[in-house]
Amino acid sequence: MIVPSITVCMKVVPRPEEVRIDPEALTLDRNSARSLINPPDMNALELALQLKDRYGGTVRLLAMGPPMFDSYLRIALAMGADEAYLLSDRAFGGADTLATSHALALGIHKIGPCDLVICGEESSDGATGQVPGGVAEWLNVAQVTNAAQVDFAGDRQLRAHRELRGGYEVVVASLPAIVSMVSNSNAPRFMDMSRREWAENTPITVWDAEDLGADFELIGAAGSPTVVSGVREAEQRERRRERIEGTPEEQAHTLAEKLGLILEAVPASERTPVSLNGASHPGGDDAPEPEALSAAAPGARSLWGKPPSNGA
Repeated sequence: MIVPSITVCMKVVPRPEEVRIDPEALTLDRNSARSLINPPDMNALELALQLKDRYGGTVRLLAMGPPMFDSYLRIALAMGADEAYLLSDRAFGGADTLATSHALALGIHKIGPCDLVICGEESSDGATGQVPGGVAEWLNVAQVTNAAQVDFAGDRQLRAHRELRGGYEVVVASLPAIVSMVSNSNAPRFMDMSRREWAENTPITVWDAEDLGADFELIGAAGSPTVVSGVREAEQRERRRERIEGTPEEQAHTLAEKLGLILEAVPASERTPVSLNGASHPGGDDAPEPEALSAAAPGARSLWGKPPSNGA
């Protein structure tokens, strides 16, 4: 059985709830946002560590970003990874998915022979899912996307369960290969505190564009054909935050009245069937009168706000 050499591509992303858009540069403004390791990449790392636990081998980390990213790589080292590499150069800045995948492919090639590259399915700040496939194309190796489970099958093959809408499929790919893991496909482990001191002090290899022998026309903004024509913030609706007071009976009656007003504003053609006590009633023009609903559900308040005709 293979003793694998595995590389995990990791990205540090801003917390989604704290990110803002720079209206002039049309890019994400990360200055005021705290950062974290991209959650699907943590699932990718956990898979790599599970394979290492099972078969031995080496797990290497590869990230692209500013020097401050090394502190996040050290978290992954404390979890169980063996080596870490950071691509850091202003020339990489402004990269879209094409230029990013090219730079990562150069980094993987420079690290050396590798059996398996594992990525998260997408990043939370971009959500394109294009980088893993792009890296596979640049390296001309097999790729498996949307993987939920992965294991080795023989000396130079892997078997993966790919998530599909309504099910999954099992695929076999030859090594070397690139796999993108779906989010929440496993539970990433905690840091191993016995490794923490080592992780804090172990050197992290940093490469710039020249170290990779990169063509500057293929990286960063120069190598990015994507054009952002405009950005806008989605409108946010303010909640009314109404609190219904009174006895439970009064609260129920008030709530029914408010729901009735909402339902009256919905065109009959857009109403959907409702089910009361197992009795299904269509919406639209065929909807029963309030009294009919009350009879179907004795003791219930009508959704139109009127009390049941039986006096319950």
